[in-house]
Amino acid sequence: MGIRKINFAVGEFYHIYNRGNSKQKIFHDKEDYLRFITLLFTCNSINNFNLFAVNRSKESAYLFERGEQIVFIGAYVIMSNHFHILIKEKEEGGISKFMQKLSTAYAMYYNKKYNRNGGLFEGKFKSRYLDTDRYLKYIFSYIHLNIIKLIQKDWKEKGIKNRFQALEYLNNYKYSSYLDYIGISRVQNKILNKNDFPKYFNSINDFKEEIFEWLNYKE
Repeated sequence: MGIRKINFAVGEFYHIYNRGNSKQKIFHDKEDYLRFITLLFTCNSINNFNLFAVNRSKESAYLFERGEQIVFIGAYVIMSNHFHILIKEKEEGGISKFMQKLSTAYAMYYNKKYNRNGGLFEGKFKSRYLDTDRYLKYIFSYIHLNIIKLIQKDWKEKGIKNRFQALEYLNNYKYSSYLDYIGISRVQNKILNKNDFPKYFNSINDFKEEIFEWLNYKE
């Protein structure tokens, strides 16, 4: 994956996303999801390291000294054929460097595991500049609620049929930062840089109320 030719401004916020070639699955089992998530942590460093020297889907991956970070991460979600990341440019070229490291590392892991060759992702990663406060706040909910499509594809158009089921699904889905925002203690908390993003939610209850409002939303 080449470096994206776009000017990301230091201190600004972006919604980053990409999916597998031809919408193919790129996460098949727990190991795949955990590998990508731990790479969100280990690749966010000015240092380079041997990605195969340590089993990066183990909790011990979060214990090593990774050095200075190159981006700030505010939220993420990983689904079977795509991912979303809320990110802030920390230093010039940081986002492009981070995404190159992340995508290359995961593609190397994936191709080796599944004995395949060629590009894994659908071209270069996509990005949206979050140019307003309202847009940035909305992305926190958008990213975390993306998984509701797995249990009800038309929830935005027709409304949630079963809100209890939707909340239960959110509370049990381990491959996003949602659990980190509702106060669950886990090593993946280290991925996020909450203090480098606006404090829209003064408490866990504030965050939950925001999510619940969106679950009541209907286009």
